[in-house]
Amino acid sequence: MRGWWREVAGLVLPVSCEGCGRPRTALCAACADTLTGPGRTGPGRVRPAPEPRGLPVTYAAVPYEGVARALLLAHKERGALPLAGPLGAALAGAVTAVAGAAGASGSGPLLLVPVPSSRRSVRARGHDPTRRVALAAAGRLRRAGRAARVLPVLRQRRTVADQAGLGAAERRANLAGALDVAPGGAWLLREAARTGGRVVLVDDLMTTGATLAEAARALAAARPAGHPPFTIPGFAGSPEEAAAHPLFERLTAAVLASSPASFELNRNSPRTRDVAGGER
Repeated sequence: MRGWWREVAGLVLPVSCEGCGRPRTALCAACADTLTGPGRTGPGRVRPAPEPRGLPVTYAAVPYEGVARALLLAHKERGALPLAGPLGAALAGAVTAVAGAAGASGSGPLLLVPVPSSRRSVRARGHDPTRRVALAAAGRLRRAGRAARVLPVLRQRRTVADQAGLGAAERRANLAGALDVAPGGAWLLREAARTGGRVVLVDDLMTTGATLAEAARALAAARPAGHPPFTIPGFAGSPEEAAAHPLFERLTAAVLASSPASFELNRNSPRTRDVAGGER
């Protein structure tokens, strides 16, 4: 509801850039470049420290700082719905990067599985920000000639505490067993497997990696009968078994933003530090 009123107000009231406050534009060119411009840090591999067991190979579009942080929060918390398009373009870049790194750059469809928001959060915000951006990313990929669709098969099976202020271990405990595949979701995954689809988990922000690890566990638990589990850290299954079907060859994830420190971890920088904060 807040997003609807915001769109109506934008028709009659002056607007300003959600990233820097520049007047008469919802997103100025300079701030848009922080998401998809050639000079940005991402997309790149990100790894929190400590890295939770079962975390898929994850790529982020941009570091969670400055303008990118402001734009993500404006869309997520303040209902700036038109930002879904630019944010989706950035997420599409991360999806393309991780798919290529995992050897899934062929013609098979990319299946974007968004991490679900709680019903309480969706009601409070008036929209599901991750799903909205995932849809925009899939559209961007299709326009670029890559088959892609969103499979919203995950759901929260129980209430979890607010993640703000929780450390890495506390977040893992808070989320353990919290997600599962919704009824009918396993059938959708089987159909996707039949067409050679590749699953990419998507989320708006990675902090400790606990949410993505739990989402990966839930998908692995719902794998079609007779097929091996995902070959990611923390799950059994030989490479020969995993090669039996492309859907379960390697689970990957793409996020809009991650801590700058998680980018530095991949450069073996001495300035790295634990990633345990941020909004989820």
